[in-house]
Amino acid sequence: MRVRVDPTKCEAFGKCAEVSPEVFELDEFGYAGPDDFTDIPTEFEVKVRQAEAACPTGAVVIEE
Repeated sequence: MRVRVDPTKCEAFGKCAEVSPEVFELDEFGYAGPDDFTDIPTEFEVKVRQAEAACPTGAVVIEE
């Protein structure tokens, strides 16, 4: 699984970083990264899916 945050959709709610701080980092303005696809270790896949569901703007993009 790979994940990224679409910077055109992210509105700095920070839900992804609340759910999965191991994967998502907020910048100084509260916007989430990564903005390029990043490989996710299997132990974090459930949390990444939860972060995708928690994002109110649909900015979290998962690629299988």
